[in-house]
Amino acid sequence: MALTFHKYHGAGNDFIIIDNRDGFFTASGKDNPKDIAALCHRRFGIGADGLMTLGKAVGFDFRMRYYNSDGKEGSMCGNGGRCVAAFARQAGITGKNSRFVAIDGPHDTEMVKENIPDFVVKLRMNDVQWPYLEEEGYQLDTGSPHLVIFEEEISRLDVFTLGRKYRYLDKFLPRGVNVNFAELTDYEQLRMRTYERGVEEETLACGTGAVAVAVAAYVRGVKSPDSSYLLKTKGGELRVKFTPPGENGSYFTDVWLTGPARHVYSGELPW
Repeated sequence: MALTFHKYHGAGNDFIIIDNRDGFFTASGKDNPKDIAALCHRRFGIGADGLMTLGKAVGFDFRMRYYNSDGKEGSMCGNGGRCVAAFARQAGITGKNSRFVAIDGPHDTEMVKENIPDFVVKLRMNDVQWPYLEEEGYQLDTGSPHLVIFEEEISRLDVFTLGRKYRYLDKFLPRGVNVNFAELTDYEQLRMRTYERGVEEETLACGTGAVAVAVAAYVRGVKSPDSSYLLKTKGGELRVKFTPPGENGSYFTDVWLTGPARHVYSGELPW
């Protein structure tokens, strides 16, 4: 029996998506870390930063499960959430708007543009608590744990070596942390590069990382009039908008991540 898969990317952050509403992927036993890592391998498999399944969920349009390229189930993935929403729309599973549940809870999406195979998707993220200022940078959780470090000329940084160093610091274990290097290029605009745990490499974009960088920039004093920030990554541009905490508040609310989602191709795995 063959299993159909779909390849999507969000600003270069690429994913394998499998429609698991019939439960076949789970029932086949292929949802184990070894096989998922093999599918994500860039030389011996399809190649991706991660794999997502779309399943049934009572009270929601679908359930999103995300696995890092090491095969282990991961935390929330912002670019992945936009891509799976685009897939659901393209497959006729949802309308222009959808509501799904992921490991960190419910999420809403809106289709900003639809020009198959290209989509622009808005994804509502969870509220974000005011960051902790560590010696290394700003630590916060945007659905995944992140460290944001502001630097100059980040294009010159050895992101793999530096990111790996911070990712495995004892203070961040056992979960580890995604490491973002950010540079202010213009008012309300920032460049960013991310070392992702679970992928253990620099990725071309990171959605939860973009949210983390935007929030950290606000806390650092870069305050856009409408709390909207453009994040420039190696793979494309992402937009983050939120409502800052009110007086005596500690949470950023109404957090939206907007960016591209593209269907690259579909295929079959002869299992």
